[in-house]
Amino acid sequence: MALSTRLALPLHPVLAALRWAAPGQCRALSTPQGQGHKLDLGGIFPPLATPFSPMREVDYARLEGNLRRYASIPFRGLVVLGSNGEYPYLAPQERLEVVSCVHRALPRDRLLLAGSGCESTQATIQLTLSMAEAGADVALVVTPCYYRGAMTSAALVQHYTEVADASPIPVVLYSVPANTGLDLPLEAVVTLAQHPNILGIKDSGGDITRIGLMVHKTRQEDFQVLAGSASFLLASYALGASGGVCALANVLGAPLCQLDRLCREGHWQEARKLQHRLIEPNTAVTRRFGIPGLKKAMEWFGYYGGPCRAPLAPLSPPQVEELRGAFSANGWL
Repeated sequence: MALSTRLALPLHPVLAALRWAAPGQCRALSTPQGQGHKLDLGGIFPPLATPFSPMREVDYARLEGNLRRYASIPFRGLVVLGSNGEYPYLAPQERLEVVSCVHRALPRDRLLLAGSGCESTQATIQLTLSMAEAGADVALVVTPCYYRGAMTSAALVQHYTEVADASPIPVVLYSVPANTGLDLPLEAVVTLAQHPNILGIKDSGGDITRIGLMVHKTRQEDFQVLAGSASFLLASYALGASGGVCALANVLGAPLCQLDRLCREGHWQEARKLQHRLIEPNTAVTRRFGIPGLKKAMEWFGYYGGPCRAPLAPLSPPQVEELRGAFSANGWL
């Protein structure tokens, strides 16, 4: 059971101390913890697709199979219950079970980021506490958007501040305007970057100018910007981003980790050639065909993709051929 919202604020320092100061009692992290230290988000995170059986039940055995294969790829960590995990289609108990399953299988040096954003601040706090109890290292909190017209910069700052105050684990902001119709305002990001329990932001909007400004305007803070797509990963690194949460990493994880390494080592010409080959496949499994396309592509590379939950529909045969063409034309199939 999750701790109550009433208990969240008083217990926050105690829970945080237990989580970060007792490495013998929980899965160890690769970044040393202690006063003045924050988790290093530098690297690639695949936002895991949630596997379903033919009856559309969560298939935990298939999930564990995919996790075993991902363990051989040098990811910084994994994201569960993001947009690509069909988060809105999972029941509350399923969400916690998925986090627990991934937590148990995750190598000791990898981080686990779990989506916990809800429409109300109260529900977000409650789910964030539950995610922490289930094993998440970081809460990924998407912008509330149902009452989009009321989501002013001030309202969003208040929402995220209350969540971060109550959370026993660090918080990463999540802006995905393609799904929410709402861009977390730059001025709100700059304000929230000063909060000691807010690590950074995953920005999936694709506005490279905005990413550059976020890096620039938060340069005095220990704040990390994550590119939310493989299509603009190199450009984001060139402007100072720390890493990427990329749907395509479910399919082409090793090449994306190679791109991350090339950028960090300053091999920009090689990185540019690799980035060019990733743009069309990435567009195909995101904007063009979405999660059904991502799951179909996973099958071609030895992972279990499986069906989506309704109302997401499978691809038609012509769409499958178009998807295959995006990969084969760039030398991946």
